[in-house]
This record gives sequence, structure tokens and C-alpha cells, in this order.
Amino acid sequence: MSRTDKLRYYALTLLSPMVLMAAATYGAGWAVLAWPSGEAALSRELAAGRDPVWNAATDLGSSLSDTPYIVALTALAAIGFRLWLRRWRESVFLVAAVWSQSLIFLATTEAVGRHRPPVQHLDPAPPTSSFPSGHVSAAVAFYCGVALVLTTRVRGAAARAAIWTPAVLAPLAVGFSRLYRGMHFLTDVVWGLLLGAGCVAMAAWAILRRPAARRSSAARPVVRAGSGRRSP
Repeated sequence: MSRTDKLRYYALTLLSPMVLMAAATYGAGWAVLAWPSGEAALSRELAAGRDPVWNAATDLGSSLSDTPYIVALTALAAIGFRLWLRRWRESVFLVAAVWSQSLIFLATTEAVGRHRPPVQHLDPAPPTSSFPSGHVSAAVAFYCGVALVLTTRVRGAAARAAIWTPAVLAPLAVGFSRLYRGMHFLTDVVWGLLLGAGCVAMAAWAILRRPAARRSSAARPVVRAGSGRRSP
């Protein structure tokens, strides 16, 4: 593949989907602001039922996707995949999944400009707006991205379930924690889940899918013109 082909390939498989997801995120945020959903009632109900046990549990749940942790964990996982698999593909995939959701989040959250829920916030409010939840999208991108790489190396439903169960529970725990602690509305969390999943799927399609395509192309038998025979 020439350099021009590579640029075209990544523009189609990474850049274009990111632009579309950013546009969809902005559109969804605009729609949420245009048509109030009454989500503040849920935030108030959760705030009214807070207790010390859940406060501590959600503090831990929210920290699973704090930015310094996600950055450090992504770097460690990328290095680990490189050393383990002796190639960069899986590492690049994980970094692309995590950072693409971060770029889309940063490009859209200020433009949407949604205020935080009207309850006491149990965490310091970052300067970004409430929509979408960057904590949740980062959690999906990192934990599900790691699980996707690991499950390509194991066989058996039990092993895959053991990998995917915590990978799915972690973003859900982050989402509930952010909701409980008054940092996000429900739609912020739901869109964060969708955004993270979209970035994982995009990076997997663009980066993890390519070797299989090349192998299948290389393994395809060549039919010699006029001979009617296939060369190995």
C-alpha cells in the first residue's frame, strides 16, 4: 500500500467516522437541550437518597475513569501489548480508540454547553459541559478496547466471558457513579456509552481488521490467464 493509499484509507476509516460522530454528538446534545426530558427529577431523587456507603462506592466507581488513570492505564496497556505481541497494531488500536473519543468529546462538549444537574455535586466539576459524559466514553474505549484485544488471544466462551464481564461492568459502574454523584444527566451517560462503543468499533475496523484482509488477499489463489490452473 502506497503512502497515498494509506492516507486515503485512514481518512476513510478514522477521520471520516470521527467527523460523523462529532456531528452526531453535537446534534444529540442540541436535541437534548431543545427538548427537555425531565431528567433533573432523576438527579434530585438520587441526590435525596445518598448515604455514606454509596457515596464511597461511587467515588471508587467514578475514579475508574478519571483522566490521569485512563491516560496512564492506556500507556501501560499499549506498552504491554507491544512487548507481548511483538508488534504495534494492538497498541495503536487501543490508543486510537481512547483518544478518538477524547477528541470528539473535547470538540463538542463546549459547543453543546449543557449545565450540570441542579443538585449538589460530589466531585469537582471540570470546565467542560455536562453533555456527553467523557468519563463514560473513556471507560468504554479503554476497558472494552482492552477486552477486545485479549479475546482475540483466548479460546472458549468461559474465558471470553471472564474478560468481557468486568470490561462491560466497569463503564456501567462509572456511568451510575457519575449519575449518582450529580455530575451528569442520564442522557449524558447514555451518549457517553454510545460514543465510546462507536470509537472502539471504528478503531477495530480501521486497525485490527487490516491484517486479516491482507492475509486473505495473499492467500487467494492466482488464476493464470489461459492455463485454467491456479498457482498456490
